[in-house]
Amino acid sequence: MGSRPLDDVELVERSKAGDVSAYEQLVCRYQEVAFRTAYIMTRDAEAAKDAAQSGFIKAYYALHRFRSGAPFRPWLLKIVANEARNQARSTSRRTGLELRLAEGRPRDDAAPSPEEAALVAFNRYTLLAAVNALEEQARQVIACRYFLDLSEAETANALGCARGTVKSRLSRALDRLRQMLGDESSHLVDEGVHHE
Repeated sequence: MGSRPLDDVELVERSKAGDVSAYEQLVCRYQEVAFRTAYIMTRDAEAAKDAAQSGFIKAYYALHRFRSGAPFRPWLLKIVANEARNQARSTSRRTGLELRLAEGRPRDDAAPSPEEAALVAFNRYTLLAAVNALEEQARQVIACRYFLDLSEAETANALGCARGTVKSRLSRALDRLRQMLGDESSHLVDEGVHHE
């Protein structure tokens, strides 16, 4: 009989006690979402890798300040997001945000027809282009909630704002998306973003 995987609480406690392999398990568990969170902030793959790595290092050295039993993921993502924001501020390069990297989840197992696949691709492209055209705060809140699938509390933590701020930013961002897409395409907001 194999041993069960350790949960975050156990891994954090072992990491605090100096067990490097326990922290490595946490890194493996959260490296993808850390990268995607950093990418949303930096809009650059290399900068996102650096920010995620730096966030993991800072989190490791700050474990003694981590409250035992608290959820690890939001705490880590806040550190990663702060690192990414710092990098984004310090870099002069600004490339377009490609949220396709942040999606990272398969849709379903059934292969769509070529026509359906083309329509889905066009709709996704249209929606992503509209999201990319939003101002930075709106882009970030939509990406955290719908592309990274973070809760409101995790989004607030990652973006360094209050939960109520997440709600209001999200509402304004979705309204703006609907306006940008117009009556004929505004259904993409509800069908696309909410199901990403």
